[in-house]
Amino acid sequence: MEKIAIHTETIQMDQFLKWAGAVEAGGQVKILLEEGLITVNGRLETARRRRLSAGDVVEIKDVGCWQVAAEETGVQ
Repeated sequence: MEKIAIHTETIQMDQFLKWAGAVEAGGQVKILLEEGLITVNGRLETARRRRLSAGDVVEIKDVGCWQVAAEETGVQ
């Protein structure tokens, strides 16, 4: 599983998958959802614009698995 840091508290799933390099366009996400190939936290996902936050895990069957991570700012 690859961890992908985001710069915001939440991100839309289609944007996250583009950010992760899993898809080239949001339209691809729609097709993958229609085919039942995407799960979020182990549950079948149907909403392309689902909001993800740190800790969420997105998997595309036979493609890969990515975890949303909070960006580390280095400030303590």
